[in-house]
Amino acid sequence: MPVTVAVDAMGGDHGPVVTVPAALAFLEERPDAQVILVGLAPALTAALAKSRSRAKARASVQACTEVVAMDEPPADALRKKKDSSMRVAVNLVKDGAAQACVSAGNTGALMAIARFVLKTLPGIDRPAIASQLPTRKGVTTALDLGANVNCTPQQLVQFAVMGSALATAVEGIERPTVGLLNIGEEDIKGNDVVKETAELLKAAPINFYGNIEGDDIYRGTTDVVVCDGFVGNVALKVSEGLVVMLYDFLRTEFTRNVARKAAALAAMPALSAFKQRVDPRRYNGATLVGLKGVVVKSHGSADRLGFTHALFKAHAEVVSGVLDKIGREIAAVPVPAAAEPAEQDAG
Repeated sequence: MPVTVAVDAMGGDHGPVVTVPAALAFLEERPDAQVILVGLAPALTAALAKSRSRAKARASVQACTEVVAMDEPPADALRKKKDSSMRVAVNLVKDGAAQACVSAGNTGALMAIARFVLKTLPGIDRPAIASQLPTRKGVTTALDLGANVNCTPQQLVQFAVMGSALATAVEGIERPTVGLLNIGEEDIKGNDVVKETAELLKAAPINFYGNIEGDDIYRGTTDVVVCDGFVGNVALKVSEGLVVMLYDFLRTEFTRNVARKAAALAAMPALSAFKQRVDPRRYNGATLVGLKGVVVKSHGSADRLGFTHALFKAHAEVVSGVLDKIGREIAAVPVPAAAEPAEQDAG
């Protein structure tokens, strides 16, 4: 059975200039897939007309009349723009016309719309953004990466349960280790929320490793890293910026003079392999875990390659039945209920 992905083609910093070519590149690599490009019809029709891809036959256009701006308040996007490309794309998943939705748009708006339209799995207060990050040992699943700025200890425990279930479903890890991101490993470190979360996690039916620090993420100390969305998003963006800076430093040094340019030619295979291994675009695409539907959030500034990888991730989650697996894992674990904090969504 073909996998249909609804694409918010207007979302992100670039819109159809990136999303349409990426969708076609995705279709060329996944012959069992179809895409529904949701957006302003003239823009999408023009973008499709420029392409010579044979995969265009498996791409259709769903017209809408509105677009959610990247800086738009989530409440306005939810209440005032019911015919936005983002809302229509999520509705396609709810209605069963698509099995997954991918958007590079406003994070807070996507979370608000997806939660309102699709609802959350039983026992989950709020969905979280989760993604796999490269480590020395492979990958680690990190959450929350930007959806929930302020979290209660109970919500962080829910994230830990969902992250553990996601790592089991996606990575096949029997009992993934879960680390709580903190400013130190000792129990006395951290703010009151983190300290209380640590105590709750010790009693939770998961493989809790304990507190971990920022450098543990890329060491691969644990299979899952849990934190609130403010901390997670900052850590993610710092990591992406560091990779770009290091590669730029290497390129500068290898082009400084003729001798170094010659050395660069000899080192080119290693440099290319290094760039590919740490390229953030290859890990683009974060799952809004905890929803009754597959929704993947792409980086807003993603280029064609990055957005294509977000589509690959959505497709893989549908094919592997990740949603059902996470639902079963969560249903089998008692998750503490949590009151909502005053401020909830990252923009």
